[in-house]
Amino acid sequence: MMSPLTPPGVSTSDLVKAVKVIQQGGVVAFPTETYYGLAVDPFNEVALARLFEIKKRPLGKAVLVLVNGKEQLLHLVQQVTPLFQPLMDKFWPGPLTLVFPALPLLSQFLTGGTGTIGVRLSSHIVAGCLLSCLDTPVTATSANLSGCEPAANAAQVEAQFGNAVDFILDGGQTPGGKGSTLVGCGDDGSCILLREGVIPFAQVESVVKMN
Repeated sequence: MMSPLTPPGVSTSDLVKAVKVIQQGGVVAFPTETYYGLAVDPFNEVALARLFEIKKRPLGKAVLVLVNGKEQLLHLVQQVTPLFQPLMDKFWPGPLTLVFPALPLLSQFLTGGTGTIGVRLSSHIVAGCLLSCLDTPVTATSANLSGCEPAANAAQVEAQFGNAVDFILDGGQTPGGKGSTLVGCGDDGSCILLREGVIPFAQVESVVKMN
């Protein structure tokens, strides 16, 4: 489903191409509110395997997924953790990745065998438009070879991957710096910091305490 709106600086033809590449099982680099990410269809096992291959990413490392709205969580998670509801209300769209109990049928490439899935709703206009056009979640693992710095622009993506990525949706420079803040839920229902990122964990904790 194509959106009638195209983000500034991105041509409609490039957006159409990015959508087609993903739908056909390819890999697309695209900008997010932190770095460039690598998008594949999270329900395509062959595409996921190729994603790991081109990133040289060790098996067992989970891959986060972007959604276009909270309703798409139903395709990925067993339940919306009550603890996360106020966090989604406050920080989505934005650089907060929440780790939910994953649906059992999700690929091990996504979950890393953990039984959980990291999800966020991006605040980047190009990422948002891409998701709207696809009308399905996509992966958003950082665009970098394993162990290397994530790419913050299209030139850096090309420098690391060359022709290994099928298409680069050039949305200009991304902020770089820190990645998204990664938060999980403990067995006791507490909020757990899994990775410090753009959003300070103190802000996350303050929202949890208010609710």
